[in-house]
Amino acid sequence: MIFKVREMKKDDYDGIAEIYGQGIESGTATFAACVPDFKEWDESHLPFCRLTAEQDGLIVGWAALSPGITREAYRGVAELSIYVRDGYRRHGIGFALIEQVKREVEANEIWMLESRICRQNTGSIKLHEKCGFRMVGVRERIAQDKFGVWQDTVEMEYRF
Repeated sequence: MIFKVREMKKDDYDGIAEIYGQGIESGTATFAACVPDFKEWDESHLPFCRLTAEQDGLIVGWAALSPGITREAYRGVAELSIYVRDGYRRHGIGFALIEQVKREVEANEIWMLESRICRQNTGSIKLHEKCGFRMVGVRERIAQDKFGVWQDTVEMEYRF
């Protein structure tokens, strides 16, 4: 599969929102109940390392960072969000996005990436491990999914 990883543009948000909506519907990618509008999404993510994977004009994946913990002492920790369109997983898109994020973050004084992954999302856990993340813990029954079922999350980190 041939795709291109590039910086995200505001015009990409429709494709990003569609993929994010697929994640919500899956029940294992996010605890969000609905897709935010661009303004809300934009304000909740850092202004750098916003990437898309594109194939023939179609957004097939995206990655972005949020502040991990907002206290000054934790400056340099960012939470990674990564989503790949249904039907395009296991083609190297997620790997390429994470590796590009890893190349770009140090210039922005990020020294650790963290991810919280639904324990059932074994594909994402394996992807993060392949990209050098390590599991640092499991939070049991930490949040209810959109169906009201209590879910565990796997806490993973990558340190530079």
